[in-house]
Amino acid sequence: MQAGGRSVGRVAGGLALAAALLAVPALADTLEEALAEAYENNPTLLAARAQLRATDAGVAVEKAAGRPNVSADGTYTEFLQQNQASFISPDRLFRGGLNLGVPIYQGGAVKNAVRAAETRVEAGRADLRGTESAIFSQVVAAYMDVLRGQALVSLAQNQVDVLLVNVRATSDRFEIGDLTRTDVAQSQSRLALAEGDLRTAQSNLIAAREDYIALVGEAPTNLQPPPPLPNLPNDLQVAVDVALANNPDLIADRERAEAAGYDIRIAGAGRLPRVSLFTGYDYQNFLGSRPDVVVDPDDPTAPIVASPQVARAAQAGVQFSIPLFQGGRPAALQRQAQARSAAALENVVATERDVIAQVRAAWASWQAALAIIQSSQTAVEAAALSLEGVRAENSIGNRTILEVLNAEQELLNARVNLVTARRNAYVAGFSLLAAMGRAEAQDLGFADGGLLYDPVINYDRVQGEFFDWARDPDYETQATRTVDVPAQTADIPDPANAPEPDAELRPEP
Repeated sequence: MQAGGRSVGRVAGGLALAAALLAVPALADTLEEALAEAYENNPTLLAARAQLRATDAGVAVEKAAGRPNVSADGTYTEFLQQNQASFISPDRLFRGGLNLGVPIYQGGAVKNAVRAAETRVEAGRADLRGTESAIFSQVVAAYMDVLRGQALVSLAQNQVDVLLVNVRATSDRFEIGDLTRTDVAQSQSRLALAEGDLRTAQSNLIAAREDYIALVGEAPTNLQPPPPLPNLPNDLQVAVDVALANNPDLIADRERAEAAGYDIRIAGAGRLPRVSLFTGYDYQNFLGSRPDVVVDPDDPTAPIVASPQVARAAQAGVQFSIPLFQGGRPAALQRQAQARSAAALENVVATERDVIAQVRAAWASWQAALAIIQSSQTAVEAAALSLEGVRAENSIGNRTILEVLNAEQELLNARVNLVTARRNAYVAGFSLLAAMGRAEAQDLGFADGGLLYDPVINYDRVQGEFFDWARDPDYETQATRTVDVPAQTADIPDPANAPEPDAELRPEP
């Protein structure tokens, strides 16, 4: 289940990165550029890739236990006081040895440990997919929050401007006796409330922009409306079926459950025999401190025995061990592994439940938001006509100032609901794709631009490495810092360049 090898239909239509976007600009104006920036620089995603590389190394660690091992040892000794009972009394000694061991059979522990490590690599790749999906979902939500915030600030500012005009007009009519002080007070009250709503909208916009910076690494500048989301399902059951087959969190838990099954076999191998081959070479040198000849002091006429300064020896053989009793440790380890395997299997079911709930909830939110868009659009049109009529009737004295103010507020509320529904529909649609396992870098067309991070490359590089001194260079932080990004304000770009988020969100045929 690696990120680069799936044949799931890509969400490549509206979100595919064109060749012109390969050189990502410093400031992202489109959703595609924001996602690409996050993919390259988000620290959470970069940390998840590093964590997967650490998991990759586990395969080589387990393989090492089944490979030959070579060791050398040496000692240098100065004899400070000689043994009086010895005929040979050297002053110093150097001893060295070279040993080679080759494991032949270890009860299947190595084989199953390697399989478990490889399976956990697959789980790690699925975890990386899940992290990508989660980061992209957060970026989409932050992007839409900024667009919504800008739209709400514009609406709130427009409402303040309208009410300022109303207050002036009401005051002028009060001066000529056409209106009462109550009418003036009602207009002033609505203006004060609108000014408070504007401050709240501005605060929310600043918070949304700061969230965007934390995810993308750059300040949002003149964000454009997002592209439509293609490949959204037309049927809830289809969405659930796709999610059960492709959701990365579910795949990761399935792989971990399989790895836990290998752990049971590893624990059971502690009861089985061990067989290995060994060979060694020993070298001793008295460094000229041993007498060249040895004479028996009790029999001076005995033959002189040569006393060599160097001694060598070599040996080879087969070593085996058969555990007979270990205090119940292997059985305890196996029971422990079985319990952990049981927990992993139950976690698969728990994750499956969560995935189904996520898909159904995202589907419901998406469908509800689409319906709210339609009803809010109707409400905006009706409220606009109503306000126009109330103002006209007020001009001839058939409507009160309070009715005009209420009509203006109803139109504002309808517009706010429409903007919010558009944001919610897009975010819910993307969340649905994420729960289905179709909102990752591969699905967004990053591979077409050469930006795709391929976890298999590192795995292929390290899984067969056996040289003890093969060390990677020290890692340098790649994520961009945001300490130098200026604090955000509630200023909004030219409305002509920052249209409201009104992308069509229905499934493409």
